[in-house]
Amino acid sequence: MSEIPPPPRLLAHPAGWIATGFGVGLLPKAPGTFGSLAALIPWWFWLRHLPPMQYGLVLAAALAIGVWAGGWVIAKLRVEDPGVVVWDEVIGQWLALFAAPAGWPWMVAGFALFRLFDIWKPWPVSWADRKLHGGFGAMFDDVLAGAYALVALQGLGLMWAGR
Repeated sequence: MSEIPPPPRLLAHPAGWIATGFGVGLLPKAPGTFGSLAALIPWWFWLRHLPPMQYGLVLAAALAIGVWAGGWVIAKLRVEDPGVVVWDEVIGQWLALFAAPAGWPWMVAGFALFRLFDIWKPWPVSWADRKLHGGFGAMFDDVLAGAYALVALQGLGLMWAGR
């Protein structure tokens, strides 16, 4: 069985739509990067305007839905953390941009930092990527990469404000 079944079969279930970032994960090249890019659209137009408590609730709900959806796709494909699952990139990107300083340059910096930590996988991201499985495992390494990017972006914001 190939890693990516025909899109109609994978997208016949709501979990397939969610896990693939509404089809973005089916792109043949760099689905994770495109998943992170797609996450910027709702962030820019909606999430960045939410108060921190509401942002956190949306993030927690989206994570829970992602664990379910990612787990469904993983079970369907019988592949751990398949490339078509990009909802984890969406969650990691949204976490990286939590309380980001205002302006599109900070969004670009948050995107770059998340992609750096998601690809580089410093510990414990690498540990989670290797040791955790199923929908939770697929999501959690990107949550950790998003947390690294969040801390780095906030640090850059503080340095910029103090210059």
